Amino acid sequence: MPELPEVEVVRSGLAAILPGRSIAAVTVHHPRPVRRHVAGADDFATSLVGRRFAEPRRRGKFMWLPFVDGDALMAHLGMSGQFRLDEPGSPLPPQCRVEFAFADGGPELRFADQRMFGGLWLSPGGAELPVEVAHIARDLFDPELDRDALVADIRRRKSGIKRVLLNQTVVSGIGNIYADESLWRARLHYEAPADSLSRRRVLELLTAATEVMGEALAAGGTSFDALYVNVNGSSGYFGRALAVYGREDRPCPRCGRAIVREPFMNRSSFRCPTCQRRPRKPVDS
Repeated sequence: MPELPEVEVVRSGLAAILPGRSIAAVTVHHPRPVRRHVAGADDFATSLVGRRFAEPRRRGKFMWLPFVDGDALMAHLGMSGQFRLDEPGSPLPPQCRVEFAFADGGPELRFADQRMFGGLWLSPGGAELPVEVAHIARDLFDPELDRDALVADIRRRKSGIKRVLLNQTVVSGIGNIYADESLWRARLHYEAPADSLSRRRVLELLTAATEVMGEALAAGGTSFDALYVNVNGSSGYFGRALAVYGREDRPCPRCGRAIVREPFMNRSSFRCPTCQRRPRKPVDS
């Protein structure tokens, strides 16, 4: 699933062209991406016609497209969901599932999803904060984030620190890639118990996470294949700057020791054995 930088790149691309535009027609090419609209694909399409978009919004890696009438179009990208803005009549992107035409005759919005784990649905009254997102914590770029409260929350938890970083109800937007990169920058092992860390160490970790995601955002995000692209079809290039993620057996940029890959929560963690030593204290996960 795209993480905060990738979703923010998409959100900002949509923000440059969607606000103030009214939907003229919606074509659902495959019903699965609108499966959460219980009245069906045809009703999904007709219920959106005539609505006018406001500024796209995001919390962590969850995005929604508000309408000026107070409702919102929820947008879950899943593993391979993409938004594209293309001129009317241009070829549809591969695996295009939903197509939006606008009253001004300008660029159309297309939603493509190869694996179809993502989806779109209408959230009544969700323009400000959809109920589907209300349980999600604020992210590190949110100006209303209470960083002191976040540090205190993290330090109360007994789980390994990476599990805490991935918990979207604690802090949102961080996934496997940026967790590994942040932990490497902070010289922390992913199993270090959160409640064993000092306030200073937690702040260092949060600073590292903010920095690494900010750098990724500036590079357009991280793309390993064509499943993640910006609204103009371009890929992100932060993958070239990754220090540990996906770099098994390559030298650590800091000390030169080979990066290791270890199983973690049905996925993998990448770390430097020298810079990120395994903690002595057992983890209550």
